[in-house]
Amino acid sequence: MFRSQVASAARAVATHRGFATASPVAATARNHKVVVIGGGTAGLAISHQLLRSGRFVKDDIAIVDPAIWHNYQPGWTLVGGGLKTREQLRQPLAGLMDPKLKFYNESVGSFAPEENYITLGNSDKLNYDHLVVAPGIALNFGSVQGLSEALAAPDSKVSTIYSYDTCSKVFPTIEKLKKGQAIFTQPAGVIKCAGAPQKIMWLALDYWKKAGLYDPSNPAGSAIKIAFATGTPSMFGVPKYNAKLEELRKERGVEGLFQHDLVAIDGKKATFARPNGESSVTREFDLLHVVPKMGPHAFVKNSALANEAGYVDVDDGTTRHKKFANVWSAGDASSLPTSKTAAAITAEAPVLVQNLLRSMDGKEIDATYDGYTSCPLTTEYGKVLLAEFKYGGVPKETFGKWFGIDQGTPRKEFYFLKKHFFPWVYYESMVSGKWGGPKGWL
Repeated sequence: MFRSQVASAARAVATHRGFATASPVAATARNHKVVVIGGGTAGLAISHQLLRSGRFVKDDIAIVDPAIWHNYQPGWTLVGGGLKTREQLRQPLAGLMDPKLKFYNESVGSFAPEENYITLGNSDKLNYDHLVVAPGIALNFGSVQGLSEALAAPDSKVSTIYSYDTCSKVFPTIEKLKKGQAIFTQPAGVIKCAGAPQKIMWLALDYWKKAGLYDPSNPAGSAIKIAFATGTPSMFGVPKYNAKLEELRKERGVEGLFQHDLVAIDGKKATFARPNGESSVTREFDLLHVVPKMGPHAFVKNSALANEAGYVDVDDGTTRHKKFANVWSAGDASSLPTSKTAAAITAEAPVLVQNLLRSMDGKEIDATYDGYTSCPLTTEYGKVLLAEFKYGGVPKETFGKWFGIDQGTPRKEFYFLKKHFFPWVYYESMVSGKWGGPKGWL
């Protein structure tokens, strides 16, 4: 039974965002000025910003993605906290595209950057003048032994906010827990939205606190015990925000299991790898929220476009490929050394678009991305710490600049942005190419 459930879930994930479907039809070749791989946040924002330049007519720009649905993934934390339903945070992908864009609802077969074309999963060939590679990254549920089976079992207390198929299981597990050990994990390595693993923990803690099951001033005497097990050495990678989050962890009595990387689940036991040859650690749990490891899609990793880590090898400032001058990348699939968030794309996309357009005209490219990204980090129901920073972990705070507000302090105003404004502006303006993040409407 578990195998069939896991297989069904895998097929569903592939359909939603897997770049893994193909249709066997006769191979043909088509020509486009720009081919964009990916209909996610980056792909849609870039395609529509290019279109809004007025330089392209119908079918000049093509988008390739096998997905049927487009999900607002930052909202899955809210689903896990019982604040929204997953259905509220998705729309049909084709409906988000301007009719002037050509949509290939197909997977990618291979890249041929030396010859300026790609092949689709159905063997069709798409020729391009410029290629934008933005398919996001893939979840690796197999990175944790026993995770797929535990997620598929309806009566298990294992859940994750990191996929559409699993995020609705999270809040019921939080509601049902009345006593015992709750562990929230974060893996070592690159993941989407590095703050999300603890966002859901803070919401769960606040829920249990209000239910009388957890007392931050007396965690040892509480019915529920809480631990944060992370493969990283700290709560957050940016020193300013890490200091505040570490302060909150200690104030609220959360056990910090640093450099504990989850590798296996067996019943109600979780096993964590330790660094530097240390012996693994096994802990029992009554609730386990898991974040699987993530990485580049195989069709990107195994291509001539990838760096050693498997990401599209682009210049940190210009977003242009280091070897192929007509190839560009932004979003999670790119090698840009910043946190992989939707907010980062708001700053990456205009740079890529400006440089691509100048390149089309034979001009020197002149736009530079400074690494801006953001993480609206929910610290309880009703408050958010709004982390904004650029390369080097240097804070770059929008409200600090204009209003003198310290964004390292959780605020209810930021919670409103996270819960209501950001989802609205995402679908109304960002994916349609009209939103520039801290710059506002383009």
